[in-house]
Amino acid sequence: MKHRWSGISLLTLAAFTAAAFAEEESVSTEHQELRLVTIAEDFDEPWGLAVLPGELYLITEHFGRLVSVYNGKRQEVGGLPSMYANDEGGLHDIIASPDFPDTGWLYFTYANGDADATATTLARGRLAGDQLVNVEELFKENRPSEPGWRHGSRLAWLEDNTLLMSIGDRGSPERAQDTEDHAGSILRMDPAGLAPEDNPLFQEAGYLPRIYSWGHREVQGIATDPESGDVWAVEARPDGNDELNRIEPGENHGWPELTLGEEAGTRGILEEVSSSSLLTDKSLVKPIHRFEDPIDPTGLALVRGERYPQWDGDLIVGGQESEKLYRLDVSGGEIVEVEPLLTESIGPVRDVRLGPDGYLYILTGGSDGALHRLEPVE
Repeated sequence: MKHRWSGISLLTLAAFTAAAFAEEESVSTEHQELRLVTIAEDFDEPWGLAVLPGELYLITEHFGRLVSVYNGKRQEVGGLPSMYANDEGGLHDIIASPDFPDTGWLYFTYANGDADATATTLARGRLAGDQLVNVEELFKENRPSEPGWRHGSRLAWLEDNTLLMSIGDRGSPERAQDTEDHAGSILRMDPAGLAPEDNPLFQEAGYLPRIYSWGHREVQGIATDPESGDVWAVEARPDGNDELNRIEPGENHGWPELTLGEEAGTRGILEEVSSSSLLTDKSLVKPIHRFEDPIDPTGLALVRGERYPQWDGDLIVGGQESEKLYRLDVSGGEIVEVEPLLTESIGPVRDVRLGPDGYLYILTGGSDGALHRLEPVE
């Protein structure tokens, strides 16, 4: 597979070492001492992060750029399909396939369309140096709508090599209760973007076959547990009702019924949703945890491995509004401890990932976004 990395070798000719670049900040936590190491800076509205083997990082920038970072040097990756970027729509998440070392496949989501209407879309391409090649569209949501409203979108692999993809409600809360609309749901697909036959609603009339769960406002973090099989998701809800959900396959997670916030609080919307024939399942899955203060949760990682032995099985959540990190200790399906990990702001958190090296990586957003690694102090 060396031919797929040929472009990366060119980066090293002009690269300065990561050690020479990195800045460090000490982080004290309840269980261990850590340091926050800055790997790269000056990203323009970064959104998603893929951590690849060999300390290669790929960062999506909202307005349509994919940037690689290797050995401290950045380079734009070409070959992306055309997309429409404005407000909340643009280039979103990115993730490597489980067989990336053999196939080179990268999966990514973006807003596909124009100034009249866009649709959240999934595509994949192979990384060949500084280009994506063999790019192909795999899936596009079935109801394009006005650009700029809650596209989502996050990606995560399950242990059976099926892919989860979230789509926001596109600014219309009632769409999250329409099971013939992809908006406001988490989808499950095979690597080719098709619905697996063992999806929970595959043969159910009135349900799109890719739907894994629905009733979501906008999931901006998904983490899967390879040991328990649990799927965790965080999403912002209005009026400080930000929440953590354990996703129940084939179930309704309640938006907008379980939140009487600024966007769902009008009696008209609630009456329309609750009286609709589309809302046939009145059993709503309640969140595992609601955060005390508004944090706008964005990015979620589940800790496994030996890097953070006291955190095994814990969840790390980023806050876009609070500009901090949080550790959630999960036991028996309940949150038994919430620990803020940073006393000072590091900027709006856009993504949190556990890399193949076992380290936690944090991507902060804004016009001066940065990539950080959270390292234990030996």
